[in-house]
Amino acid sequence: MSDLATLKVPGPTIIPLTAPFWEAAAEGRLLIQRCGGCGGAAFYPRELCPYCWSDALRWEEARGVGRLKSFSTIHKPGHPGWFAVAPYSVGLVELAEGPTLLSHLLSEAFEVGMALQLAPTSIGGRVLPCFRPV
Repeated sequence: MSDLATLKVPGPTIIPLTAPFWEAAAEGRLLIQRCGGCGGAAFYPRELCPYCWSDALRWEEARGVGRLKSFSTIHKPGHPGWFAVAPYSVGLVELAEGPTLLSHLLSEAFEVGMALQLAPTSIGGRVLPCFRPV
């Protein structure tokens, strides 16, 4: 596999709502939102709680541990910038706090249910919250 940091791939569009997430990611931290109304944890960044519709969402740091719910190994990327590192794997990671996120997986062997830990990784010049087996 080539160096992920040198990939020429499109990055995220950063808007005021998502800026705290990306600023923390650049520091190697993973933020999720927690509702001040019902206490529910949410990911992806949003303006309203998906459980009670409150606008009292605040950012908190996730512990960075979770379990693999599902995964896929990509052999034919949809963007030419990813060809240099194919095959690579992405998976649905259920965080200990509850939310599930799609993430790049840093390993070659996976099993649904396996424990994962945060592994911040530079991909295309931006640090992303990737995961690896514990």
